[in-house]
This record gives sequence, C-alpha cells and structure tokens, in this order.
Amino acid sequence: MKIIDTQWKIVEKITKFQSAYSHKNWKITYISPVYGGWDMILECVFSELEDLDTILSFCRADHELIEWIEATTTFISIKKNFVM
Repeated sequence: MKIIDTQWKIVEKITKFQSAYSHKNWKITYISPVYGGWDMILECVFSELEDLDTILSFCRADHELIEWIEATTTFISIKKNFVM
C-alpha cells in the first residue's frame, strides 16, 4: 500500500464495484485487509477469464486506487462447482 491507513478506503471502493451488465457472471465475494507479506486479500468468482481482467483492470486503473495501491499479485484457484 502506498499510503498508510488507506486499507478500509480500498475495501469500501472495491466492495461497491460490480458488473454494469446483467449477463456478466462475476462478483467480488470477499475483501479484507491482512497482516503479512500482502496488505489486502480479495476473492472473486467469475465464469470467463475476461471477467477477471475486468476486475484487475479496475483495481489497477481506477484514479483513486492507483494512488493507494502500489502493486497487485494475482493467484487463481480452481474450485469445482462453486456456487455463484
């Protein structure tokens, strides 16, 4: 994180982010500040890889978030039959 004590601002901003299209099947299911090697964890579910790109692009390009977030790391987990 670039600026100290921005974690809850980031949580609030990202929590409000959702698809503008009803036919898109993705959502952010969890976000929280954490202690350790990373400052924040975000969980999302999606059915198409381009949906992940939409979420990541928002986090990396939003004018407020780029002031607060220095870097992102993406981990992809595969869970069979995840309920959306």
